[in-house]
Amino acid sequence: MNLKKQPVCDCHVIHEDIVERVRATMPKGKDFYDLSNLYKMFSDHTRVRILWALSCEDMCVCDLAVLLDMTKSAISHQLKSLRLANLVKYEKQGKVIYYSLADSHVKDIFEKGFEHIHE
Repeated sequence: MNLKKQPVCDCHVIHEDIVERVRATMPKGKDFYDLSNLYKMFSDHTRVRILWALSCEDMCVCDLAVLLDMTKSAISHQLKSLRLANLVKYEKQGKVIYYSLADSHVKDIFEKGFEHIHE
């Protein structure tokens, strides 16, 4: 097995112009924290399956439970996490609550992820 070594920068020169250009555009620390929390929501395969289903159709907890062969309680727990992360929203119609993706950005993130893994 031929394993290539990872290249290592062996210089002691700091490219101050590059560092300053990147520093000038770098988001605030809280933005990185918020972004990492967003991506944590995509780290659970159940939440990803729920998001995929909701990218196809608005669905109620019962529909999602049947589709994913899970309990309504387990689905509700995951939906709460997704809702608190502003990835899904809900609308009550009579006695039924329908969940959907919060906005088109969620679907874009989801689709980009699938594009990346299928490259």
